[in-house]
Amino acid sequence: MPRPFVLIAEYMDDGGVRALQQDFAVHYDPDLFESPAELHRLIGGARALIVRNRTQVTAELLARAPALRVIGRLGVGLDNIDLDTCRTRGIAVHHAPGANAQAVAEYALAMTLVTLRGSYGATAEVAAGAWPRAALGNGGEAAGRTLGLVGFGDIGQRTARLARAIGLGVVAYDPAHGPDAPVWQSSGVECVDLPTLLARADAVSLHLPLNPATRGLFGRDTLARMRPGAVLINTARGGIVDEAALADALRRGHLSGAALDVFAHEPLPSGSPLAGLPNVWLTPHVAGLTREANRRIGTQVAEQVRNSLSSPA
Repeated sequence: MPRPFVLIAEYMDDGGVRALQQDFAVHYDPDLFESPAELHRLIGGARALIVRNRTQVTAELLARAPALRVIGRLGVGLDNIDLDTCRTRGIAVHHAPGANAQAVAEYALAMTLVTLRGSYGATAEVAAGAWPRAALGNGGEAAGRTLGLVGFGDIGQRTARLARAIGLGVVAYDPAHGPDAPVWQSSGVECVDLPTLLARADAVSLHLPLNPATRGLFGRDTLARMRPGAVLINTARGGIVDEAALADALRRGHLSGAALDVFAHEPLPSGSPLAGLPNVWLTPHVAGLTREANRRIGTQVAEQVRNSLSSPA
């Protein structure tokens, strides 16, 4: 009997790939998501599909995979997977909650420090002989300031622990946790509503899923309610932030800086309103990507896929 076919369409840690190769026929191409025709050809015989966030697992793609039993998502969010069709078809969907939480929390704190200080973008000038010391010598310290976390799940809670360790005060808003939820007492973080958070926070870091309630949440009105001179960090999902409105708030000086790792459209299209702004830091959806996180994610997803394919149909 031929071994079940596992199709891996995006980057997976070598350890996870090797673990699957022990029991299954594996086709691994980290760039397969960029070749839709080849993906459509290969998925026809796949019993398992493993993706990150670039592969759009739509109803159309799933219709080309009659043998598919399981999808492994190398990460946390599932907004690129048609979960309704998976439920109807009985396709199991596994992801890796918590596996990259530390990586994202460290990124969120690091970019909070970078944006508050505002002094780290002059490498090329200094290397060329310029000395913009006066212009860059009035950045802010983090200690004594307030970090507002919008979303207080695992990543938000880890970010809070790191932030408090260096002297940041932390407030958080999360509609999933009522004011009496145990997490507030155990974390020592103050629970507030969103308007209060926006009014108090010197830095706002987003840790929300993308859904109808959060899409466009940080548009012009919400951004306008942030403290003058505050900074915004987004490691969650790009669709939560109106990028044109954010660019306008940065140009006008209402916000002093922003760091974005996620965007409404990825890769970020050329001509983005965020392009060319001196007070914004952009990275290509890498907050959760570290060597350590990749190993944890690969191991966890490989084990989940193996268990699904090994169980009775």
